[in-house]
Amino acid sequence: MNIERTFVENLWYAAAWEWEVAEADNKLARTICDVPLVFYKSESQGYVALDNRCCHRSAPLSLGRVEGNCLRCMYHGLLFNPAGEVIEIPGQEHIGNNMKVRSYPVCAKGGMLWIWMGDAQKADEGDIHDFAPLSQPEKWRGFDRGDYLHYDANWLLIVDNLADFSHVAFVHANTLGGSEAYAYDTHAEDLEKLDNGFSVVRWHRNSGPPPFHRKVIPAQEHDVNLDRCNAMAMYLPGVFLMETLFEPVGENAGLGQRREYRNCQFMTPETRNTTHFFWDYLHGYDLDNPAIAESLKESLMEGFMEDKVFIEAQQKLLEKSPDFVPKSFTADRAFSHFRNRWKARLEEEDTIAPLAFRDNPRRIL
Repeated sequence: MNIERTFVENLWYAAAWEWEVAEADNKLARTICDVPLVFYKSESQGYVALDNRCCHRSAPLSLGRVEGNCLRCMYHGLLFNPAGEVIEIPGQEHIGNNMKVRSYPVCAKGGMLWIWMGDAQKADEGDIHDFAPLSQPEKWRGFDRGDYLHYDANWLLIVDNLADFSHVAFVHANTLGGSEAYAYDTHAEDLEKLDNGFSVVRWHRNSGPPPFHRKVIPAQEHDVNLDRCNAMAMYLPGVFLMETLFEPVGENAGLGQRREYRNCQFMTPETRNTTHFFWDYLHGYDLDNPAIAESLKESLMEGFMEDKVFIEAQQKLLEKSPDFVPKSFTADRAFSHFRNRWKARLEEEDTIAPLAFRDNPRRIL
């Protein structure tokens, strides 16, 4: 019996900030795409990702102990190498070839760990959507460390939210947007439909600075009208990258300064109905002033909490109404394309390797 495929496997997923692993005594339990995983930092072979269940009796390896490059299960003492192979069983010399767990390709870039959930032979680190500003402290300053949120909602609802910035005018009128005029005075431009996502630009011209920007600029610039540009890109499975520009317009050009920001948000499915959300917001001016990043973090978090109310409420309603059919309008073009590309990738993997239900006669529970 074939079963429905929920997640595309042959993609790189944002898995954790490096600081999360360090704070968890160099090993971290995290479920991604419904798969329980353990991440640990080995002594000389970098980061490792394994199935987080010992092949002996399914004890969590995240409760284990890092020993050099290996991880020891602290239930019965089996020692696993980075390839997931058992190399030591206390009190037993012979180790069967089947004594192993799955190991996953993992890569660190810009302080973020990325994991490949599919065929390891297809994993190419060059396909990771590395966010360059995270590795350019001489040009951009972000938070002291990237931040994390957990959503009780499907990650595609968060993608939908970010794909159409017209919601900024209503959900974030007093925080990120500035006014409801943003929805009426702007529209998506230069929408480019990509095989693995989309890119789009949105200008808001000759308007006052929104609250989050007003907090970090000099008081004399608060009444200077600006042209505001958000150039966004969204890639499968849920990688959102944005360049934001503010610059004075026309006769006000000499009264203020051009300022730029960079924003990354990574949405990774934990399960079908829960999501890991990683983010950072960086500024490209006054890099020696830590108050700017602190203010931006506070403002953006306030905005995310506003989004979270709507997104998690959507999730609850959709779970109660599986027959709901959404009605679309023009602003939905970007995320409709994104969902279509996601569906196409699911179908592609189904064609190559259909999932099938298999009964387990040796299950122990």
